[in-house]
Amino acid sequence: MENRVLKTLEFDKIRDIVATHCTSFAGRSYIEKLVPVSEFDEVVRLLEEMDEGLSILRVRGNVPMGGISDIRPHAKRAQQGGMLSAYELMEVANTIRASRILRQFIEAIVADEDIDIPHFVAKKELIPILTGLEHEINACIDDNGHVVDSASGSLRSIRQGLRLQEGRVREKLESYTRGRNAAKMLSDSIVTIRNDRFVIPVKAEYRSHYGGVIHDMSSSGQTLFIEPDAVVQANNEIRRLKMQEQEEIEKILIELSAKVQEIAHDLFTLVAVLAEIDIILAKAKFGIAQKCTKPEVNNEGYIRLAKARHPLLPIDTAVANTIEFGKDITTIVITGPNTGGKTVTLKTVGLCTLMAQAGLPIPALDGSEIAVFDSVYADIGDEQSIEQSLSTFSSHMVNIVDIIQKYDDRSLIIFDELGSGTDPQEGAALAISILDEVHGHGARVMATTHYPELKAYGYNRPGVANASVEFDIETLSPTYRLLIGVPGRSNAFEISKRLGLQERIIERAKTFTGTDRGEVDSMIVSLETSRVQSEKDAEQTHEVLLETEQLKRELEERLAEFDSMKERLEAKAKEKAKKIVEDAKRESEAVISDLRAMRLNVGANIKEHELIEARKRLEGASPAEEKKIVKAKAAPRPLQVGDEVKVLSYGQKGTLIEKVSSKEWIVQIGILKMKLDEAGLEYVKPEKEKPTVVTTSVRGRESHIKLELDLRGERYEDAIFRTEKYLDDALLSNYHQVSIIHGKGTGALRQGIQQYLKNHSRVKSYRFGEAGEGGHGVTVVELK
Repeated sequence: MENRVLKTLEFDKIRDIVATHCTSFAGRSYIEKLVPVSEFDEVVRLLEEMDEGLSILRVRGNVPMGGISDIRPHAKRAQQGGMLSAYELMEVANTIRASRILRQFIEAIVADEDIDIPHFVAKKELIPILTGLEHEINACIDDNGHVVDSASGSLRSIRQGLRLQEGRVREKLESYTRGRNAAKMLSDSIVTIRNDRFVIPVKAEYRSHYGGVIHDMSSSGQTLFIEPDAVVQANNEIRRLKMQEQEEIEKILIELSAKVQEIAHDLFTLVAVLAEIDIILAKAKFGIAQKCTKPEVNNEGYIRLAKARHPLLPIDTAVANTIEFGKDITTIVITGPNTGGKTVTLKTVGLCTLMAQAGLPIPALDGSEIAVFDSVYADIGDEQSIEQSLSTFSSHMVNIVDIIQKYDDRSLIIFDELGSGTDPQEGAALAISILDEVHGHGARVMATTHYPELKAYGYNRPGVANASVEFDIETLSPTYRLLIGVPGRSNAFEISKRLGLQERIIERAKTFTGTDRGEVDSMIVSLETSRVQSEKDAEQTHEVLLETEQLKRELEERLAEFDSMKERLEAKAKEKAKKIVEDAKRESEAVISDLRAMRLNVGANIKEHELIEARKRLEGASPAEEKKIVKAKAAPRPLQVGDEVKVLSYGQKGTLIEKVSSKEWIVQIGILKMKLDEAGLEYVKPEKEKPTVVTTSVRGRESHIKLELDLRGERYEDAIFRTEKYLDDALLSNYHQVSIIHGKGTGALRQGIQQYLKNHSRVKSYRFGEAGEGGHGVTVVELK
């Protein structure tokens, strides 16, 4: 691509913006050479690399590129046998370290993230591994660019001697500053350095008192910086040690520079690869900042820009246009008045093409497509040359002649105000002839003109389309929206009318334009109105289509999620049911085994609570299942202790023994006692209704109070409630000792019961049951 075209289309400004996103000087120096390429495969590769950079930034947010320096001058000087400074060697080590971190970063992305970055992986493989040199330099030079003591044994020894000698000199001089006459003879009680020698500030009138060498004088002449005779030899020794130190440092730097010389070629490769990666990431960052996307590319001259805007205009104010041509339509002629945005449209197409061919994302929506051209030509703006004494027309014509001599069918040509600067009739004729020439040879062409003669150009030539930039008559300003297929009109009469020009003058002017001109303008108005309405209808249809597709995707996702959840729940339910059946089977077999042992041991004293425990274990062995709740028939009166009821869940009759809560009863079924919900109990009318007996809360020994209370399987709150009621009944019955069966289990119920007994005012003492009384599963309570 010609540099003049790059500057005309302002590609150099885009390049400068991209350079601001580089993190290294090497990347910025390389990006100055960034130009569009015309090889199709190369363009594809550049865009794929940029897209991989976008993917990495989306996943990780940033890429570690810090610490990279342009060490090419250092490597070149080392190649020539020069000695590198400690700071330059530190930059070499830091750059190698940065490359190592970048390699590890790319390897981690490949291992951890679900993204495909083959171009970055390939570049990672090109990075030379120079860790050995990095460690050698870091062993000798610190992060501030200073050679460390441990760089060599000789350097360590020299510096130890130097520090010792400097300490002695300071100590000697500080003795002067602390002397009796210091306040009188010294300007300040400090030790300072002049000409690399330790000195003290002496007042001029006392110079002879200390003797020695004068190294400096204050601006007023009142203070002399004197090196006393007593420290001259010591300072000489310090000077000698410093010279030895410098010689040893140079020796170390020469050795390290020689090692840099050995791998100088690898360092050149290292900088080049890191700079390329930096440029790729800079392109991606530019795309994110400017809201750009990666276009598809083709080799057929087809361009489709969806809602494209000029990248140098503010994002919030730039008007986006959809532009498509290159297949059936290969030439677009934009007509209409000036300041309507025609030139911006041309530059948008040309600049987006150059950006894509340079591997940059373009400011358009996803799905945009760009053709790869061998060359792009542009004749835009007033390029009048005073030095060459060329007029505006001549300047344009020089460019057009050059274009016609170079273009081919794989060229994109952009003409701005074609044929302007000369007689309108001759200019229009030239414009038509030039367009026929380039269009006839297959080039892709976009041109602007304000000549009315070109408004009909697209109607009688195949492959050519007229276009215009929309103008709002109400606001007297352009909307900058491109209307392809509709030629532009001047709107001079409408604008003049709104600005206050008298109607009679406007009507007289219309008579001078001719009938044909009026008919053409009427046709343009009709076309423009139809085009605007069609675009609105198409936009609404597109929005409805997008909403429908989105709804379809959501329904499909929800259906798939429902099916997946259904399968998971079914599998979980089957697994749970299988476990319940297996547990129930094991527990049932254990209960049966215990019952058989009881039956064989007929002579054993089997207590009632043991039978109850076996019954509860057998009930618990059955898998819990949701039973259909059978409602009992309404009783003629509230249920009372002693009533006979039918237990609907078991189909058995029982007797109400005790009401433990507002909705629960203790029911005696044969030898078993069960706590059941009142809703599942149905009153059974006795054969002969007994007269109702009014009972009191006072009970005697004849009351139905047992000597033991079974709380196993109870919740803690219910167990405390029942214990409280049971102890009241036992005290009323004059019981002195009762047993509370709480079982062993986790011990929580036992501890809660005993804590309650500890605080009960009528409990004299309590203890665990003996071996024959149930052991730690029973608490025996002695009442007062």
